[in-house]
Amino acid sequence: MNWVFHFDIPSLKKRVEELDTEAVKESFWQDVENAQKVLQESKNLKDKIHEYEELFKEIEDLETLIDLTLEEEEDSLEEEEEENSLEKEIKQYLETAIKEVDYLRLSTLLSGEYDSSNAILSIHSGAGGLEAQDWAEMLLRMYKRWAESKNFGVDTLDILADTEGGIKSVTLLIKGLNSYGYLKSEKGVHRLVRISPFDASRRRHTSFASVDVYPEISDDSKIEINPNDLKIDTYRSSGAGGQYVNTTDSAVRITHIPTGIVVQCQNERSQLSNRTTAMKMLKAKLIQLKEEEQKERIEDIQGKYTQIGWGSQIRSYVFQPYTLVKDHRTGAEVGDINSVMDGDIDIFINEYLKYKALH
Repeated sequence: MNWVFHFDIPSLKKRVEELDTEAVKESFWQDVENAQKVLQESKNLKDKIHEYEELFKEIEDLETLIDLTLEEEEDSLEEEEEENSLEKEIKQYLETAIKEVDYLRLSTLLSGEYDSSNAILSIHSGAGGLEAQDWAEMLLRMYKRWAESKNFGVDTLDILADTEGGIKSVTLLIKGLNSYGYLKSEKGVHRLVRISPFDASRRRHTSFASVDVYPEISDDSKIEINPNDLKIDTYRSSGAGGQYVNTTDSAVRITHIPTGIVVQCQNERSQLSNRTTAMKMLKAKLIQLKEEEQKERIEDIQGKYTQIGWGSQIRSYVFQPYTLVKDHRTGAEVGDINSVMDGDIDIFINEYLKYKALH
């Protein structure tokens, strides 16, 4: 199989051995910054090797099933039914294996500096009140389901729900190898077309929500922020009620005055922890913005930060009068909108990565 050679697993294992050897040296923790980088690289490589080995086991299981099917004799109806059952199982194994091979192969396209990082994903509902807020909550569920399918962890850093229903905004930390590399494809405006369940006249509505994605960066990131450029506010965390509501002003909102970037966090119990997380979020956004603006210094970036232009819709989700999800950048389409809303968005991520590799 040519994809076996493509990943060069022996070289990856050799590199892991080198990193593990370095990690047991007595002087290893004398340079904490380097030690953390070594451990992170080792973990990333081990995760990739594990993915490959699990996939290889599935391929072997598939080969075993094929052998069993070939040995089947068509002497009776019972045997025919058993054969059909095996063929169905083979088809399921094959479909899964093809998806995983493609997913693993596409990971080699993630060569950006922060592609292997965790992702910070924010969703903001557009104009339209309850309808738009419901759409934002639907996207929240979609991304959570996608993360669960990849065994990625999900932490809610900040959420602003509405008492009537839906959410106005939410920020998630999605933890897993290459989560930013994959989810950066989701940055943009997402458009919903459906007959609104909130409209008594059953009219068709169009709603919008914006998605912003940026990498979680390490604490040792070399970026200088002038404290005088920051406006820091504290407020009371919102919650589900009862004993879990925080009765102190532990939530933190930080505004970077020169750019207008605003970040906030209410996930942690202490104000200090929320402030630390919010500062990491701010640094990540500034680094991303600096790269997009091709600036050498943060001080060179001025003017209001526009998160995502409302004219830049990247994908449409149509429920009526037909069902279709279409990505406007790559042309990728899926008719099964329910599977997409259940988190099956890999086709859009994969096509985007291929598209970016060619442009």
